[in-house]
Amino acid sequence: MITYEYPLNERIRTLLRLEDLFERSRHFVARTEPHDHHMALLTLFEIMEVAGRADLKSDLLQELERQKQVLLSFRNNPDIAEEALAHVLRDIEQASQALFSMTGRIGQYLRENDWLMSIKQRTGIPGGACEFDLPSYHYWLQRAPEARRADLNEWMKPIRPVHAALSIVLRVLRESGRTVSLIAYQGMFQQTPADKPAQMLRLTLARDIPCVPEISANKYALNIRFLIPEGVQKSRVYERDVAFDLVFCNL
Repeated sequence: MITYEYPLNERIRTLLRLEDLFERSRHFVARTEPHDHHMALLTLFEIMEVAGRADLKSDLLQELERQKQVLLSFRNNPDIAEEALAHVLRDIEQASQALFSMTGRIGQYLRENDWLMSIKQRTGIPGGACEFDLPSYHYWLQRAPEARRADLNEWMKPIRPVHAALSIVLRVLRESGRTVSLIAYQGMFQQTPADKPAQMLRLTLARDIPCVPEISANKYALNIRFLIPEGVQKSRVYERDVAFDLVFCNL
Protein backbone atom coordinates (compact mmCIF):
# COMPACT_ATOMS: atom_id res chain seq x y z
CA MET A 1 0.00 0.00 0.00
CA ILE A 2 1.06 3.60 -0.64
CA THR A 3 -0.18 6.48 1.54
CA TYR A 4 -0.38 10.03 0.22
CA GLU A 5 -0.76 12.90 2.70
CA TYR A 6 -2.29 16.19 1.61
CA PRO A 7 -2.17 19.20 3.97
CA LEU A 8 -5.14 21.54 3.86
CA ASN A 9 -3.56 24.59 5.48
CA GLU A 10 -0.18 26.30 5.52
CA ARG A 11 0.56 25.34 9.11
CA ILE A 12 0.35 21.58 8.46
CA ARG A 13 2.16 22.03 5.15
CA THR A 14 5.12 23.57 7.02
CA LEU A 15 5.19 20.74 9.59
CA LEU A 16 5.17 18.07 6.88
CA ARG A 17 7.98 19.83 5.01
CA LEU A 18 10.07 20.01 8.17
CA GLU A 19 9.38 16.37 9.01
CA ASP A 20 10.62 15.35 5.55
CA LEU A 21 13.73 17.53 5.88
CA PHE A 22 14.62 16.18 9.34
CA GLU A 23 14.25 12.61 8.06
CA ARG A 24 16.43 13.40 5.05
CA SER A 25 19.03 14.95 7.34
CA ARG A 26 19.06 11.87 9.57
CA HIS A 27 19.60 9.66 6.52
CA PHE A 28 22.55 11.61 5.12
CA VAL A 29 24.24 12.30 8.46
CA ALA A 30 24.32 8.56 9.19
CA ARG A 31 26.25 7.87 5.97
CA THR A 32 29.99 8.35 5.47
CA GLU A 33 30.78 9.74 2.01
CA PRO A 34 31.62 13.45 1.53
CA HIS A 35 28.71 13.82 -0.92
CA ASP A 36 26.34 12.46 1.75
CA HIS A 37 27.50 15.00 4.31
CA HIS A 38 27.32 17.76 1.70
CA MET A 39 23.65 16.85 1.21
CA ALA A 40 23.18 16.76 5.00
CA LEU A 41 24.49 20.31 5.23
CA LEU A 42 22.28 21.52 2.37
CA THR A 43 19.31 19.94 4.15
CA LEU A 44 20.26 21.76 7.36
CA PHE A 45 20.15 25.04 5.43
CA GLU A 46 16.68 24.13 4.15
CA ILE A 47 15.49 23.33 7.69
CA MET A 48 16.83 26.69 8.83
CA GLU A 49 14.83 28.50 6.15
CA VAL A 50 11.56 26.61 6.62
CA ALA A 51 11.74 26.73 10.43
CA GLY A 52 12.62 30.42 10.42
CA ARG A 53 8.96 31.46 10.59
CA ALA A 54 8.58 33.72 13.61
CA ASP A 55 5.43 31.98 14.83
CA LEU A 56 6.47 28.32 14.43
CA LYS A 57 7.78 27.94 17.97
CA SER A 58 4.71 29.55 19.57
CA ASP A 59 2.38 27.50 17.33
CA LEU A 60 4.03 24.27 18.44
CA LEU A 61 4.02 25.25 22.12
CA GLN A 62 0.33 26.16 21.97
CA GLU A 63 -0.60 22.93 20.23
CA LEU A 64 1.41 20.81 22.68
CA GLU A 65 -0.31 22.54 25.60
CA ARG A 66 -3.72 22.01 23.99
CA GLN A 67 -3.03 18.32 23.46
CA LYS A 68 -1.77 18.02 27.03
CA GLN A 69 -5.03 19.46 28.41
CA VAL A 70 -7.08 17.12 26.20
CA LEU A 71 -5.12 14.09 27.43
CA LEU A 72 -5.30 15.17 31.07
CA SER A 73 -9.10 15.06 30.79
CA PHE A 74 -8.81 11.32 30.04
CA ARG A 75 -7.19 10.52 33.39
CA ASN A 76 -9.08 8.02 35.55
CA ASN A 77 -11.10 6.96 32.51
CA PRO A 78 -11.46 3.14 32.73
CA ASP A 79 -11.30 2.86 28.92
CA ILE A 80 -7.87 4.53 28.76
CA ALA A 81 -4.58 2.76 29.52
CA GLU A 82 -3.04 4.89 32.28
CA GLU A 83 0.52 3.81 31.51
CA ALA A 84 0.25 4.71 27.82
CA LEU A 85 -1.39 8.02 28.72
CA ALA A 86 1.38 8.86 31.17
CA HIS A 87 4.01 8.04 28.52
CA VAL A 88 2.45 10.41 25.97
CA LEU A 89 2.07 13.17 28.56
CA ARG A 90 5.72 12.75 29.52
CA ASP A 91 6.76 13.06 25.86
CA ILE A 92 4.70 16.23 25.49
CA GLU A 93 6.12 17.74 28.68
CA GLN A 94 9.72 17.01 27.64
CA ALA A 95 9.17 18.39 24.12
CA SER A 96 7.52 21.53 25.50
CA GLN A 97 10.33 22.18 27.98
CA ALA A 98 13.03 21.70 25.32
CA LEU A 99 11.20 23.94 22.86
CA PHE A 100 10.58 26.62 25.47
CA SER A 101 14.30 26.62 26.35
CA MET A 102 15.22 27.58 22.80
CA THR A 103 16.17 31.25 22.70
CA GLY A 104 15.99 33.67 19.80
CA ARG A 105 14.97 32.93 16.25
CA ILE A 106 15.13 29.27 15.23
CA GLY A 107 18.51 28.66 13.61
CA GLN A 108 19.93 32.04 14.61
CA TYR A 109 23.14 30.43 15.84
CA LEU A 110 23.68 29.10 12.30
CA ARG A 111 23.15 32.54 10.81
CA GLU A 112 25.85 33.87 13.13
CA ASN A 113 28.38 31.31 11.85
CA ASP A 114 30.15 33.20 9.04
CA TRP A 115 31.79 30.04 7.67
CA LEU A 116 28.48 28.20 7.32
CA MET A 117 26.79 31.26 5.83
CA SER A 118 29.56 31.60 3.23
CA ILE A 119 28.86 27.99 2.20
CA LYS A 120 25.10 28.62 2.16
CA GLN A 121 25.59 31.63 -0.09
CA ARG A 122 27.74 29.68 -2.56
CA THR A 123 25.44 26.63 -2.62
CA GLY A 124 22.65 28.92 -3.80
CA ILE A 125 24.61 29.24 -7.06
CA PRO A 126 24.49 26.22 -9.42
CA GLY A 127 27.84 24.48 -9.06
CA GLY A 128 28.97 27.20 -6.66
CA ALA A 129 30.43 24.90 -3.99
CA CYS A 130 33.36 23.59 -6.04
CA GLU A 131 36.69 23.20 -4.24
CA PHE A 132 38.19 26.27 -5.96
CA ASP A 133 35.24 28.37 -4.68
CA LEU A 134 35.36 27.07 -1.11
CA PRO A 135 38.76 25.52 -0.31
CA SER A 136 38.06 25.46 3.43
CA TYR A 137 34.82 23.56 2.79
CA HIS A 138 36.70 21.15 0.52
CA TYR A 139 39.14 20.58 3.39
CA TRP A 140 36.22 19.89 5.77
CA LEU A 141 34.73 17.37 3.34
CA GLN A 142 38.06 15.49 3.28
CA ARG A 143 38.11 15.06 7.04
CA ALA A 144 37.27 11.71 8.66
CA PRO A 145 33.55 10.83 8.44
CA GLU A 146 33.33 10.71 12.24
CA ALA A 147 34.64 14.28 12.53
CA ARG A 148 32.20 15.57 9.91
CA ARG A 149 29.33 13.72 11.57
CA ALA A 150 30.24 15.22 14.94
CA ASP A 151 30.12 18.71 13.43
CA LEU A 152 26.78 18.04 11.72
CA ASN A 153 25.24 16.69 14.93
CA GLU A 154 26.53 19.72 16.83
CA TRP A 155 24.92 22.07 14.29
CA MET A 156 21.67 20.08 14.36
CA LYS A 157 21.43 19.70 18.13
CA PRO A 158 19.93 23.14 18.98
CA ILE A 159 17.00 22.69 16.56
CA ARG A 160 16.17 19.08 17.45
CA PRO A 161 13.47 20.23 19.93
CA VAL A 162 11.53 21.47 16.90
CA HIS A 163 11.66 17.98 15.40
CA ALA A 164 10.54 16.37 18.67
CA ALA A 165 7.61 18.77 19.01
CA LEU A 166 6.36 18.54 15.43
CA SER A 167 6.67 14.72 15.54
CA ILE A 168 4.22 14.62 18.45
CA VAL A 169 1.80 17.02 16.77
CA LEU A 170 1.84 15.08 13.48
CA ARG A 171 1.46 11.75 15.31
CA VAL A 172 -1.65 13.05 17.06
CA LEU A 173 -2.96 14.44 13.77
CA ARG A 174 -2.45 11.16 11.90
CA GLU A 175 -4.17 9.16 14.63
CA SER A 176 -7.14 11.52 14.85
CA GLY A 177 -9.19 10.36 11.90
CA ARG A 178 -11.33 7.37 11.01
CA THR A 179 -10.56 5.37 7.87
CA VAL A 180 -13.29 5.22 5.24
CA SER A 181 -13.14 2.87 2.24
CA LEU A 182 -14.28 4.53 -1.01
CA ILE A 183 -14.31 4.02 -4.77
CA ALA A 184 -13.39 6.56 -7.43
CA TYR A 185 -15.50 5.58 -10.43
CA GLN A 186 -13.54 5.89 -13.67
CA GLY A 187 -10.76 7.55 -11.73
CA MET A 188 -12.84 10.45 -10.41
CA PHE A 189 -14.15 11.16 -6.90
CA GLN A 190 -15.99 14.15 -5.45
CA GLN A 191 -17.40 14.77 -2.00
CA THR A 192 -18.71 17.71 -0.02
CA PRO A 193 -16.61 18.24 3.11
CA ALA A 194 -17.74 17.55 6.65
CA ASP A 195 -19.02 20.33 8.92
CA LYS A 196 -15.60 20.59 10.57
CA PRO A 197 -12.95 21.21 7.91
CA ALA A 198 -10.07 18.75 7.94
CA GLN A 199 -6.46 19.85 8.36
CA MET A 200 -4.96 16.95 6.43
CA LEU A 201 -6.10 14.08 4.20
CA ARG A 202 -4.44 10.66 4.17
CA LEU A 203 -5.20 8.60 1.08
CA THR A 204 -4.07 4.98 0.77
CA LEU A 205 -4.29 2.72 -2.27
CA ALA A 206 -2.73 -0.51 -3.46
CA ARG A 207 0.81 -0.20 -4.73
CA ASP A 208 0.03 -2.19 -7.91
CA ILE A 209 -2.59 0.30 -9.15
CA PRO A 210 -0.72 2.35 -11.80
CA CYS A 211 -1.99 5.80 -10.87
CA VAL A 212 -1.43 8.65 -8.43
CA PRO A 213 -4.03 10.91 -6.79
CA GLU A 214 -4.34 14.58 -7.67
CA ILE A 215 -6.19 16.21 -4.78
CA SER A 216 -7.86 19.59 -4.63
CA ALA A 217 -9.97 20.68 -1.70
CA ASN A 218 -11.71 23.78 -0.39
CA LYS A 219 -14.60 24.50 1.96
CA TYR A 220 -17.10 23.56 -0.76
CA ALA A 221 -15.81 20.29 -2.20
CA LEU A 222 -13.13 17.63 -2.22
CA ASN A 223 -12.04 16.51 -5.68
CA ILE A 224 -9.69 13.60 -6.39
CA ARG A 225 -8.53 12.56 -9.84
CA PHE A 226 -6.41 9.45 -10.25
CA LEU A 227 -3.86 10.07 -12.98
CA ILE A 228 -1.54 7.79 -14.93
CA PRO A 229 2.01 9.08 -14.43
CA GLU A 230 3.43 9.49 -17.92
CA GLY A 231 6.89 10.93 -17.29
CA VAL A 232 7.43 13.76 -19.78
CA GLN A 233 3.94 13.33 -21.21
CA LYS A 234 0.90 15.13 -19.86
CA SER A 235 -0.78 12.92 -17.25
CA ARG A 236 -4.08 11.28 -18.18
CA VAL A 237 -6.98 10.20 -15.96
CA TYR A 238 -6.89 6.52 -15.04
CA GLU A 239 -10.30 5.57 -16.45
CA ARG A 240 -10.96 2.57 -14.22
CA ASP A 241 -12.59 2.29 -10.84
CA VAL A 242 -10.08 2.83 -8.03
CA ALA A 243 -10.63 1.50 -4.52
CA PHE A 244 -8.91 3.60 -1.86
CA ASP A 245 -9.01 4.46 1.83
CA LEU A 246 -9.39 8.03 3.01
CA VAL A 247 -8.83 9.60 6.43
CA PHE A 248 -9.84 13.17 7.36
CA CYS A 249 -7.39 14.28 10.08
CA ASN A 250 -8.00 17.06 12.60
CA LEU A 251 -6.18 18.23 15.70
